[in-house]
Amino acid sequence: MPDTCTKPITGIDCHAHVFSRELELAAVRRYTPDYDATLAQYLSHLHAHGLSHGVLVQPSFLGTDNRYLLAALRQAPEQLRGVVVLERDVSRAVLDDMARLGVVGVRLNLMGKALPDFRDVAWNGFLGHLAELDWHVELHANLADLPGLIGQLLPFGIRLVVDHFGRPDARVGLDQPGFAQLMELGRGGQVWMKVSGIYRLGATAPQNLEFARASLTLLEQSFGPERLVWGSDWPHTQHEESVGFDTVMGQLRALQCSASLMHALMVQAPQALFRF
Repeated sequence: MPDTCTKPITGIDCHAHVFSRELELAAVRRYTPDYDATLAQYLSHLHAHGLSHGVLVQPSFLGTDNRYLLAALRQAPEQLRGVVVLERDVSRAVLDDMARLGVVGVRLNLMGKALPDFRDVAWNGFLGHLAELDWHVELHANLADLPGLIGQLLPFGIRLVVDHFGRPDARVGLDQPGFAQLMELGRGGQVWMKVSGIYRLGATAPQNLEFARASLTLLEQSFGPERLVWGSDWPHTQHEESVGFDTVMGQLRALQCSASLMHALMVQAPQALFRF
């Protein structure tokens, strides 16, 4: 049955994926799952950890076929929001239909891909629609590439959301190319950061966590707590053997956030960004 009652917000997970191994996968992909990550499983994890709401992000290996994600949104409309992957020639009617289901953003996963030039007029219509819908653009890209991409997108007036700390390399430290520029861009009020995927930062677990703690201090100063959101990144694709929901909840606690920052990360900021 659809979830028709409004749940009190106890915590919002801003980055998770649902999929089935039976689905047709994108022809070009970096990863092929051999298991299912169902909505029922995901909601069970939320409940077990005292979280009330979640944001489903289209996984890259499903390409632009968002039907499984949209079906999940229909099952729990009050509890979920969606971030989809689209071709830039998508019709406004399709976008409007998705908005009614709870889609609030578009993901551009640029890892391992040629970088787009958003100054090309071919992007104007697509980005204009997103601005009119008040959707955000989520960028998953290498840290060094992010300042240039963000600089091209800022003139469209769209909120921009950076995935997984900006995908820095924890082995290099805070002085790596792109990090200082990203902190400066965070001061402008148009860019948000997902404090997520600590285990994707390229080092050992202790080193990843140490880097995440140090960068979070700078993120709070630059972006402000009102533009930082947390995500579980469930089901932790390519890291399933070593990472689970318990792991990432432990990493969240290990960040040693103040009570006010934790409330901002888990409730206030995501409630505003994802329109719960």
